[in-house]
Amino acid sequence: MAVLLMSIAANVKAQGDSTASFKVWGNCESCKARIEKAAKAAGATKADWSEETKVIQVNFNSSKTSSDKIQQKIAAIGHDTEKYRSLENSYNKLPGCCKYEREATVSEKQ
Repeated sequence: MAVLLMSIAANVKAQGDSTASFKVWGNCESCKARIEKAAKAAGATKADWSEETKVIQVNFNSSKTSSDKIQQKIAAIGHDTEKYRSLENSYNKLPGCCKYEREATVSEKQ
């Protein structure tokens, strides 16, 4: 009976576990720490950003958060993601070494 209950609990936990990877712009170890901290604050149980590839891999419980919520939190602290652009004032607060070349938005291109 105990084995059955443990098996059911493991299956329920596994059903909510999700992973995602997406691009996040940044440059250095300081960016890595800031990006991973923001992802975890948004509910990621694990976050690993690569300075080389600019891709973050996150694990999270999909009943508590989502890839979108994690990306929004990262953008809120100044780092653009493939889906969300940071507000200019958040980006401008980044240390100089963390600033990266940003793509122009549609309104900036006009």
